[in-house]
Amino acid sequence: MAVVAQSPDVVNTVPGRNLTEPEWLSARIAEMGRSWGTAEPRVSGTLWWCMVASALVEQLARAYATGSGASEPIVDRLDCEVRPDGGIERVRILSTADIEAVAGTPAEDSAAVGIDVPHGVEAVIAGPQDETDSAALSRACAKALRETLAAVIGPVAAVSGAGVPSLWAIAADAIGNRALDAGNPEAGARLASEVGGKLPVPRFVEIGGRSFVRRISCCLVFEVPGCEMCTSCPKRPAAERTALLAELAAES
Repeated sequence: MAVVAQSPDVVNTVPGRNLTEPEWLSARIAEMGRSWGTAEPRVSGTLWWCMVASALVEQLARAYATGSGASEPIVDRLDCEVRPDGGIERVRILSTADIEAVAGTPAEDSAAVGIDVPHGVEAVIAGPQDETDSAALSRACAKALRETLAAVIGPVAAVSGAGVPSLWAIAADAIGNRALDAGNPEAGARLASEVGGKLPVPRFVEIGGRSFVRRISCCLVFEVPGCEMCTSCPKRPAAERTALLAELAAES
């Protein structure tokens, strides 16, 4: 979605737990609304979540797509870079080694200095380990992502008025796009299937020799004064959307 492409300078970093706090969320969504020129929380909240969802799923979607390592995306393992407009530029999943480095002490001693170290595994989604171990690690990461998405989507819906199913659909499309960026759309569908719960499975379409996510979500950017629908918006007539994506494929 076009809204993800913006990239103002990052101003500070906050722990993932902030993503679940209504007061903090309300302030960031209000900042997003001022940046885009909309006073409608449903719109600014949806725009905000489009950006956050993309950043939140990127590391794990890339790991699934490339068979590389990843840590479980537990809320308390997340490190979020906040932009001046209230959006989240990047979400990093901290490994145990990262947490130990911040604490300056081994993970087992970090409680003594007030740092919460979740008991997650350092996962390798695909690699030389036994297939049973790989599947177990994948399930652990997918379960952690499902719990994290649920922990954030509920408060975002409550403070913005956006519908919960719509926010889950945005997360599904974000997984599809991040996997597509990594060159492996099938991995996005696999990750979403393993996450399960309320998360739909992303769909893809081939147009003009190029793969696109067949979106099921809308970022509502067209409700912002002076903005238009995204090229791939599911609210466009199907024929119009296909023609526009074909033009985009030809340009690239």
